[in-house]
Amino acid sequence: MKKTLRFLLALMVAFAVMLMVRAVGLTIYTIDGPGLEPVFEAGDRVLVNRWSYGLRIGGSSGIFDYGRIGRQPVRRGDLVAFETPADSTGNHILLCRCVGLPGDSITVDGHTVIVPSIANCASADYYWMESVNPDNAADSRSLGFIAEELIIGRAVAVVYNHHPEHPLWNGWRSDRFLLPK
Repeated sequence: MKKTLRFLLALMVAFAVMLMVRAVGLTIYTIDGPGLEPVFEAGDRVLVNRWSYGLRIGGSSGIFDYGRIGRQPVRRGDLVAFETPADSTGNHILLCRCVGLPGDSITVDGHTVIVPSIANCASADYYWMESVNPDNAADSRSLGFIAEELIIGRAVAVVYNHHPEHPLWNGWRSDRFLLPK
């Protein structure tokens, strides 16, 4: 009986630690479409570091005002996971490359984005996020500037890939296992 109780206690502690790491440290998101090919492919499970720009606290849906513990700036070229703005269709997590920082002037000419740092079009704490695939509309070209409070963290690695249209026992890709980004 004691061994069973110890085992159950160890299992509960391990589960609680896993939940804490997922809530405040690292989390995994699935890539659903071709927006970031060839960097990320459909079915990739991407590890996102929630501490890369500082841990988010509070915000519009929380009890506390928005803030970050250990705040670090988002850099141009980072692959960033963020929540879609509330006024967009649906509540999704997107992964895009940061191409415009606060203070940048953004000009969109068809599929080409020109980012000269002249005028202050991106106000403080707003970023221009863009997918690698120019045909993908799920980025700042359709959502507009992304507020810092919507940013979750930076993508650090592809953990594994399982094609979403294949059954569990099929569709695994060994060439997409633990790829750093």
